[in-house]
Amino acid sequence: QVQLVESGGGLVQAGGSLRLSCAASGTIFGFNTMGWYRQAPGNQRELVAVITSGGSTNYADSVKGRFAISREYAKNTVYLQMNSLKPEDTAVYYCTAEIVTRLIPRVSARYWGQGTQVTVSS
Repeated sequence: QVQLVESGGGLVQAGGSLRLSCAASGTIFGFNTMGWYRQAPGNQRELVAVITSGGSTNYADSVKGRFAISREYAKNTVYLQMNSLKPEDTAVYYCTAEIVTRLIPRVSARYWGQGTQVTVSS
């Protein structure tokens, strides 16, 4: 079994910062990708940022220059540093990871966390 547990959400004023963390646990042999999505009320879930096993990153245009994704391999943890937050960043943020759970044959699957609320007040 694999679990992703997020932390770090909360209420912050516009212009402030938050750092989200997501720790993966369970039978893990590696990661293909780890990332963050978000979903605001009435909106579809959208990609925020993703990091590959090789360390390449990709960001939504709306967060480029303000958010930074990173990972700590030894702790199976991915982070999202969010700076210069805006009210439109308000959403539930979900951690996701494509995790290798078996080596021979190689098996991987996508997992999701439960989500953490980020609210940015104006």
